[in-house]
Amino acid sequence: MNKYVWNTHPSGLACHQALPPSLSMLFLAAATVTNLILTPSALAGIPRASTPLYSRSYLDVCQQIESTVSNASDVYFPGQVHYAQGIKHYMVTNTQLSACVVEPGTAEDVGKILTIIGSTRTPFAVKGGGHGSNPGSSSTEGVQITMTRFSEVTYDADAQTATIGTGLVWDDVYETLVPQGVNVVGGRVTGVGVAGFTLGGGYSWLTNQHGLTVDNVVSFELVKPDGSVVTVTDSSDADLFWALKGGMNNYVGHRHEIYSQDVPSRSSLGGLLTYTAGKLDDVAAATAKFAAEVTDPKAALITTANFVLGQPGVSQLLFYDGPNPPAGIFDDFLAIPSFTKDVDTRDFVSLVQAPPSDIQANQRGIFNVVPVANLSVNVINALFNESKFWGERLQLKSGSFISYDIEPFLPSILSHNTSPSSWPPTREKTYYPQNIYFSWTAELADDVFFDAARQSAAQVTRVALQDGQEGVDTAAPYPNYAIFDTPLELLYGDNLPRMREVKGRVDPDNVMSLAGGFKI
Repeated sequence: MNKYVWNTHPSGLACHQALPPSLSMLFLAAATVTNLILTPSALAGIPRASTPLYSRSYLDVCQQIESTVSNASDVYFPGQVHYAQGIKHYMVTNTQLSACVVEPGTAEDVGKILTIIGSTRTPFAVKGGGHGSNPGSSSTEGVQITMTRFSEVTYDADAQTATIGTGLVWDDVYETLVPQGVNVVGGRVTGVGVAGFTLGGGYSWLTNQHGLTVDNVVSFELVKPDGSVVTVTDSSDADLFWALKGGMNNYVGHRHEIYSQDVPSRSSLGGLLTYTAGKLDDVAAATAKFAAEVTDPKAALITTANFVLGQPGVSQLLFYDGPNPPAGIFDDFLAIPSFTKDVDTRDFVSLVQAPPSDIQANQRGIFNVVPVANLSVNVINALFNESKFWGERLQLKSGSFISYDIEPFLPSILSHNTSPSSWPPTREKTYYPQNIYFSWTAELADDVFFDAARQSAAQVTRVALQDGQEGVDTAAPYPNYAIFDTPLELLYGDNLPRMREVKGRVDPDNVMSLAGGFKI
């Protein structure tokens, strides 16, 4: 099995809170992980051009897998009940008709599957939550492996760790751990998968207090491309452990478990506000003030400038790790007349599920990212302006949702690591990821939206440079937001040669090149 380990800590309910200094969080790291330890309308709307007929040779490989794996695993073919769910992704742009869907039930079966795939050189993909946007990053015309059966969440109170299966989304994890008074540093909104989120770095509501998700990983249990099952820690294989923390799906065939240290879970204040077009300037000013003045590590927010149904607006998420935030932290936002308001004391599950979920599911979509050194007034205004500029234009091209996430963090967030990681390539300066998310319906418009996401990121970067923010044009983008053609040299910088050395050692036959995503 593949596992990640996270540490946990008893307490009340909380979204993401500080760990005691003696605790650290462990997260997910390898290509095929089935569990973590931490402190069918799927075919609807899939365009024909995105779903070519699968190859006869791929079907032969599927049948070979079916005859080789144990009864703990299953193989599904087109037309069977579980096939549609197996290939389904949040965004249609990352959904393909595969020759078959394989649901492994044991790490040993994962090893058998990888051995067959590697020997036949068959394209494959591994899907955890299926929330990524880049085409082909977790989908394939060949063998679609879905980690659904790796769905364990257990808490070890003595070790203060949680074991988390990589077939889960973070909602599942919180629903198990929070009633036990513990939590882990995971995703901030509903529906995000454990596996990909962790392998790409991981920004959490608790990042101000505990760092990135990869900073809290203490071990990975995984299946290597040669089919062997290993547990990777900083002491057992420091180079591979380092490479896995941010290296995405380049090093192992499957992840199945993550082990991570825990954090306390207690009642928090948070939720969602929405604002209409007339309040945009007020929200932008409140966001700039928060980014400049609030230093309490328990406080966090995401201001999302949207263009939807022909109108600009804002979705405002607030979070404080505790039921009683100090006066003044969110007052500016709460004083602005809102269209809707759902901010209250709540547990972490309720907080993560406060925003509407799956509104843009089963549409086409793409993420892109702008790293900035400072969320200045000029940069924030630029992000708001971009949402209106592109919203007005892209709605004419079937654009249904044009969104810019403004995400302030403290400059100390990269200081919480207890061991090095392959991403970010440097921790000497902190850059903050601002997410661009476009959603649309017409397949013929794909390149229009991809190019618009690139142009928009470039424009915000120009504004940041004009604002005196040195290095933003060469800063490493956040892998989980980065668009598919982002250069590896930009993502990983001077770490890339070492990452390639590790890759050559653990995957000498280059099996992982048969899967999509950013390839080392």
